[in-house]
Amino acid sequence: MKEGKVKFFNETKGFGFIKDVESDKEYFVHVSGLIDEVRENDSVFYDLQEGRKGLNAVNVKLA
Repeated sequence: MKEGKVKFFNETKGFGFIKDVESDKEYFVHVSGLIDEVRENDSVFYDLQEGRKGLNAVNVKLA
């Protein structure tokens, strides 16, 4: 699993972005890919999965 930090998450719209700790790349995350509830600045572990517009963070859980 990769490690990152939640940069932004909109609970109303059900999506946000996670910034990878090692590469500084940002990945889209949808509420359907969450295991735990997340908030801005939470440290998380996640996997990557190919989505319609590139890689998405999935299996997101709090670190």
